[in-house]
Amino acid sequence: MKNSAPEHLSDEARAWWGKLADEYGIDDEAGLLLLQTALEAFDRMRQCQAAIARDGVSIVDRFEQIKPHPLLNGERDSRSQMLAALKAMNLDLEPLRDGPGRPPGIA
Repeated sequence: MKNSAPEHLSDEARAWWGKLADEYGIDDEAGLLLLQTALEAFDRMRQCQAAIARDGVSIVDRFEQIKPHPLLNGERDSRSQMLAALKAMNLDLEPLRDGPGRPPGIA
């Protein structure tokens, strides 16, 4: 692949970069920027998920009141940003294939 993943992405996001760029033939500047945006949002979502897993979905505030974890909104927003970038790339379409017909293994 001629366009490698940006260094600041996590290992998981870099693996997705390779899979998506290869499978969908993403090599234009706009597509690569959208892919980077999607995977940055993916990394942020994962960071929020890790903190929520560590702290729990609720926290106790200084008044001893139970509140939703503040990163629940960050997780939701990051997921939405990731999905919006992927949708802008039209990745809901079939990936590139070598030839016509059904993919292997489908009867």
